[in-house]
Amino acid sequence: VETLRDDSLRRSLPFRIGFPDSMPKSVIHRLIEPALHVERPGRLVCREAPLAELLAELAVHRLDLVIADRPMPPNVSVRGYSTLLGESTLTVFAAPALAARLADGFPATLDGAPFLLPGEDVAHRGALLQWFEAQRVRPSIVAEFDDSALMKAFAQSGAGAFVAPTTIADYVCRQYGLETVGEIAAVASEVYAITTERRLSHPAMQAILDQAARGR
Repeated sequence: VETLRDDSLRRSLPFRIGFPDSMPKSVIHRLIEPALHVERPGRLVCREAPLAELLAELAVHRLDLVIADRPMPPNVSVRGYSTLLGESTLTVFAAPALAARLADGFPATLDGAPFLLPGEDVAHRGALLQWFEAQRVRPSIVAEFDDSALMKAFAQSGAGAFVAPTTIADYVCRQYGLETVGEIAAVASEVYAITTERRLSHPAMQAILDQAARGR
């Protein structure tokens, strides 16, 4: 009872968020930053891990929220709810010299071009590969990355082109010194909030949902 009455302790209660390595950190930051400004913000605890591991922790309430690029898989025995926070087309980015070569005549110019592919855990990877086939282009896959930040660092050095959500295009270009090559309107990148039923009323969670609604 004394602990519940202590406002300083209540304010320090953690709100635990998990997300896969493959999620762009700028997307995560944009979504969860408003949780710091609620009336009783508490303390954010951010954890990166494979999605299956995050969902297992959500099931035993070691996490309050999982942000992922797909809804909860149907074969996972976790009682929870998936809420679509937002979606975006994809844009191809590259270092300036490579982007200059690829932009004129896109997407045909991707045929044989060095390309950095998202890892198998990235939800839009399959749709991206299907889009390559539909466009009859075969990029030269230089490397595959589960970590989106590492992929951007390789692109910054000129190793190859890559895709990221169009909604963060300005940030990617400014932060990494990259340029856009072209937009892939046929492939979408989605972001979901996965929660257990009893966590939906948390004020930090509501702040995140409100931020996502404003960004749509």
